[in-house]
Amino acid sequence: MVALVAGVTALAAAIGLSILLLGLQRVFASAPTLWDSNDRDITDTSLSVVIPAFDEEQNIEGCLTHVLMSERPCSRWEVIVVDDQSSDNTVKIAEQAIVTVAGADQPGATVLQAGHRPKGERWVGKNWGCCQAMEQVNSEWVLFIDADVTLAPDAIRRALHQSINENADLFSLAPRLTCGCLAEWMVQPIMASLLGLGFPILEANDPASTVAFAAGPFMLFRRDSYNAIGGHRALAGEVVEDLALARRIKEGGFRLRYVLGIDAVDLQMYANLQALWEGWSKNWYLGLDRSISKSLGAGGVVLLMFTLPWLLLPASLTMACLSSQDQILWLSDAGLGLIAILMQLSVRLWTRARFSVPLRHWWLMGLGGMIIGLIAPTSVWKSLTGRGWTWKGRSLADAQAR
Repeated sequence: MVALVAGVTALAAAIGLSILLLGLQRVFASAPTLWDSNDRDITDTSLSVVIPAFDEEQNIEGCLTHVLMSERPCSRWEVIVVDDQSSDNTVKIAEQAIVTVAGADQPGATVLQAGHRPKGERWVGKNWGCCQAMEQVNSEWVLFIDADVTLAPDAIRRALHQSINENADLFSLAPRLTCGCLAEWMVQPIMASLLGLGFPILEANDPASTVAFAAGPFMLFRRDSYNAIGGHRALAGEVVEDLALARRIKEGGFRLRYVLGIDAVDLQMYANLQALWEGWSKNWYLGLDRSISKSLGAGGVVLLMFTLPWLLLPASLTMACLSSQDQILWLSDAGLGLIAILMQLSVRLWTRARFSVPLRHWWLMGLGGMIIGLIAPTSVWKSLTGRGWTWKGRSLADAQAR
């Protein structure tokens, strides 16, 4: 009986991974992408690039330098780094980067202090910083990017060109997830696959659909449309502000464009396991419609597909050696477990071919699945109780000004 259950489990994992791979191929075959425009004409418009930063000393220099060295996207543009009371060297490093890169061909760049949040108001995440930066913005377009983003030299120009040509009010690029630490190599490829499978890209780009989706690391707004929906001020307490902004754009009758920007935007989200745990446990439950059943169910499916095959394979081989009665059945279970593991490799091979993500540490996906399986209930508990629910150490349950 145990051997039969193990076999069914391994078969389910293999089938699930097959569905994942086929689903990824289907979704990305029809996904719109950032235009590969060779048009170097300078668009007669204005743009402000806003980079909200809180304790980003590890990221801000690279991000800001790439932005400042970008190809000129339009006739008038500027860069604003808005510091949200960082406790590290974020401001100093940003100011040094501006001085180092400064030149005739570079845009004007400033570092703005967001200041203290108003007492009695709940502001979470980067909403306060973005809101304060917008007090200084008078351009026709505004681009919000995260400090852990690295842009290709032509990324901003191409995005602005396509946004104008497609008459978009919000133009968001889905980035390529990159990995630095070991924890990211274990978890991020799985997360990227899950996000890809649930990628509502066609629905998000359909004006007739109520589905709205955007990627916070790269959000380009027509400023008048941004102001019309209330901007970040209207959703000060929203933890997942990118989805909230996308919904408001669609609900307001404005045009949303969400496209793949994997050749233009790289995103490395976390420096270590602690940061990864905090980040995904913050978003998992909220990203799954605040549904306990969806959150726990999705975590269970990840465990089934990515962790259990690595446990079943050696266990089944051991039982085949110890049990003469069910030896054939245990060997069959081991074969199914091996097939599921090879399917995991197939997913990573597809990811390498499609997104140029290396195969590095692919054999640790079993541990990655276990981490995600633990993140799921943790996220539910944190979100519902508020205990330990933080963003870069700042409480999300009680985000009053300090």
